[in-house]
Amino acid sequence: MSNILIIKHGSLGDIAQASGAIQDIFENHPNDKIFLLTTKPYFELFRKNPHIHEVILDKRLSRMNIFYLYSLMKELKKHNFIKVFDLQNSSRTSFYKNILFPKATSEIWSSSITTLPDDKNKEEFDKISVLERFDHQLKTSNLKTNNTLKPDFNWACSNIDEILKKYNLQKYILLFPFCSPHLTLKKWPYYDELTDLILKKFNEEYKIITVPGPNEIDDAKNLKAIPILDNDKALNISQLTTLIQKSSFVIANDTGPAHIAAHVGAKGLTLFGKHTTAYKVSIERENFKPIQVEDLNKLSAERVFERLEQSLI
Repeated sequence: MSNILIIKHGSLGDIAQASGAIQDIFENHPNDKIFLLTTKPYFELFRKNPHIHEVILDKRLSRMNIFYLYSLMKELKKHNFIKVFDLQNSSRTSFYKNILFPKATSEIWSSSITTLPDDKNKEEFDKISVLERFDHQLKTSNLKTNNTLKPDFNWACSNIDEILKKYNLQKYILLFPFCSPHLTLKKWPYYDELTDLILKKFNEEYKIITVPGPNEIDDAKNLKAIPILDNDKALNISQLTTLIQKSSFVIANDTGPAHIAAHVGAKGLTLFGKHTTAYKVSIERENFKPIQVEDLNKLSAERVFERLEQSLI
């Protein structure tokens, strides 16, 4: 048995996207032990993944912290990894390769850089979708890819019976109106108007709920959708994933929960402005579709409701 390392630091949506690639790495190495290097927010989550044998914590301290880099190198070196799959493909993981694995060839270190197509530079390669880049990376590393282009994030689910009982949730529509404060281009402003349209049409057939993150709880109290919490705290990732999976419909900005919805088979819509495209972030699936517009401020609640209504009736 040999040891294989996968690197995936985050973020939430990226982890959902990488689930298929991780599964393919596991299935292509049936007699090997799969390790995964990740950060604290996702450490416990990855320990649930059936395609990972052991999770290693990366504290992601300053690159100038020589003592930490030495301890991380010591931890990684002791496992004698025969192959590293860098699924983060970031400047930090490139730094790790250069500093911690300076002699690693493309035969040992698989990344978007070491597997770059001969006819494309990195800027050109980055224009194709996330999942297509993963697929190329693994195929160039001589792996068969049965799951990379259709990731399944259902492994992240957990039991949420108590939450469903507390809020009496049977049929519900889940809204995600939040986004990072520095990414306001991703934020659609008409979720309350949409809530009014849903309630007017469907009355009490569906509950309209939202799931705020730890820093969004106060803002969620000002919405017309019901905020779902666990003992007054934000749901963890597994609880969030299960609530999404069990929903009747999801409407979200281009954020982590939207990617979860896409890759657990939930029915729903994600709303895109000009910040990127649904193709590039690989979010469109059989049940989960995008609405792409130039300016989210000009996307009416009526148009979004029309798409929702067509899916529910």
